[in-house]
Amino acid sequence: MASSTLFWSVGIGFFLGFAFGVGCALAVMYSIFMGGYRAAISDSQLTEPPKRYSDTLEKLTGKSSKS
Repeated sequence: MASSTLFWSVGIGFFLGFAFGVGCALAVMYSIFMGGYRAAISDSQLTEPPKRYSDTLEKLTGKSSKS
């Protein structure tokens, strides 16, 4: 009887820890991808990048077209 209880406890713990843990991690990564990463990649591949993208790129590289 004790081994049966241990089996169910381990099975439920494994399912809750692994299945929900991996599922939640995948859901978070997917929401990040859908939210902004995909839009940033598509904006960076345009022939004429948006002004906001150009301004941010100039800030990051330290170059300014105004000087």
